[in-house]
Formats: sequence, C-alpha cells, structure tokens
Amino acid sequence: MNIELKPIGIIHSRYKDKKDAPRQGRLSDNLAVIELFDEYVPGLKGVETLTNLFVMYWGDRSDRNVLQSTTPFSTEQIGVFSSRSPNRPNPIALCIVDLVSVDGNKLTVRGLDALDGSLLLDIKAYSSSLDCIPSARIGWQDSKGGNHGYA
Repeated sequence: MNIELKPIGIIHSRYKDKKDAPRQGRLSDNLAVIELFDEYVPGLKGVETLTNLFVMYWGDRSDRNVLQSTTPFSTEQIGVFSSRSPNRPNPIALCIVDLVSVDGNKLTVRGLDALDGSLLLDIKAYSSSLDCIPSARIGWQDSKGGNHGYA
C-alpha cells in the first residue's frame, strides 16, 4: 500500500522552534497566516463565511519514533494514541482555529500551534453541531485531578 500526501500550502507563524509553540493552539491568541498554493485557491470558495476551521498540517520536526510520553499533567507515561503529543509515527497535526480574515490565498487564523514553515495538508469546516461532543472525556486525566479538556 502506498500513501501519497500533497501539501496544499504553507503556514507562517511566530513559532520558530518547538519550545516557542503553546502546548495547545487554542491556548494562544497569536495570529498565524495560512498560505495556500495557487492551484488550491478555488477550494477556498465560501470559506469567508466560516468562523472556525480544522487545520491539518505536517509536524515535520516531531519525533516519529516516540510511542509513549508524559503529559504536562503527570510524570506517568501514556501512549501517544491516548494523548495529543506532537511526537507520533505519522505527525499529522490537527488544530481548531478561529478564522480572522481571508485575503486571496491567505487565511489569517487564531489558535494555531504550527511551527513556521509547516506544510499544510488540509482545511475543513468546523461545525459545533457535528464536531462538539460535550460528554467526551479523557479518563486518565480524570484520575489526575480533573479533565482539563486537553492532553
């Protein structure tokens, strides 16, 4: 089986190094610019009517050999598939962002934790009626003193 991903753009952010990025994009008010490559601009039709987006990008500076890590809430190791660690076998990163403005092939967004120069894989509309699951929980966080909504 062969998988081929085609970057559709590049992300410009103030985060030059992993240590500069917030633990979760939603915890930051910093703005970033998503620049789509020209051939994908027709796919932006209607995006200006949205308030929020899913942004998927490639975490090229992640450690792809990590299968367990600690979280900010514990010294206990957990598997990367039960966490939001950027280090994982396929570092496909996902953020829900606020769409601030659209100018041609450039989207200004708030709440993106991508490092500067990260390759954009996809953008999808966020729908609170479809994508929000108020009863969702992270069980291992419950045992550590509460579900903080992020891992």
